[in-house]
Amino acid sequence: MNKVEKKLYPKYFVLPSILVFGIFFMIPLLASFILAFTSWNIKDVLNPKFNGIDNFTTLLQNQYFLLAFKNTIIFAVVTTFFIILIGLFLALMLDSKVLGKSVIRTVFYLPAVISLVVVGIMFSSLLRMDGLVNSFLEVIGLGSLAKDWLGNPKTALGTTIVAQIWKWSGFTMAIFLAGLQGIGKEYYEAAKIDGANARQMLSHITLPLLAPAFTVAITMNAIGGLKVFEQVYVMTNGGPGFSSQVLGTYIYKSFGEGLLGRSTAMGLLQFITVGLFSVVLNWLLRKREAQL
Repeated sequence: MNKVEKKLYPKYFVLPSILVFGIFFMIPLLASFILAFTSWNIKDVLNPKFNGIDNFTTLLQNQYFLLAFKNTIIFAVVTTFFIILIGLFLALMLDSKVLGKSVIRTVFYLPAVISLVVVGIMFSSLLRMDGLVNSFLEVIGLGSLAKDWLGNPKTALGTTIVAQIWKWSGFTMAIFLAGLQGIGKEYYEAAKIDGANARQMLSHITLPLLAPAFTVAITMNAIGGLKVFEQVYVMTNGGPGFSSQVLGTYIYKSFGEGLLGRSTAMGLLQFITVGLFSVVLNWLLRKREAQL
């Protein structure tokens, strides 16, 4: 084996992954950049015609698309805020001396390994009219608060948000726990000698040194919120009406109606939104890390 072959030999092992990545990600992505600017539809599937930016101008004037976009942003912002808040609280609680904390950590982390579809079905069962939540409200004398949580336009999106928070809070807790275990105990010992109390140590030691963990957790949860599909589809299917419609479910709905070019344009807009959001958010958080 000559020198050139020796250099190329390790690269042969990368070829299968490159092929898989190219076939299942790069080719569809490149195709979407082309098909998003066509009138491609189910009636003329083999003959897409270029129509410029018509798909995008139509979408930006479509009240249902704008509502789905707004719901997606609300979903991402609210879920990220509460997941970070609950995950941090659980991590701080379980980083201290708590009896059976290994078991408690496992219990809190368990929802992260459950399928999103299963989570959606489970919450649908809990929140239906004859579900556990309404039954519990009846038992404690608050039956007047019982309602069709999934069928009410005012609560439908909120129920999917609750399911997302329940699923990913434990995973975020694990991220913060890893960050907490990387903070040296000497910082706290020195602070105690200087007379710092628990609140001061939290605000001046723990939170600043958890900045990298915050960057990872916020970015991951924000991206997950912007890409939400399964839970909304299983729990409400975007209803009632369009009250809980998000980009993922609206793209799926449009594709099912045969509007292939328009749904591809929506997918491209979602891809650009997620990309820009993640880049800007990561840049701001990294900049914040450098300042601390």
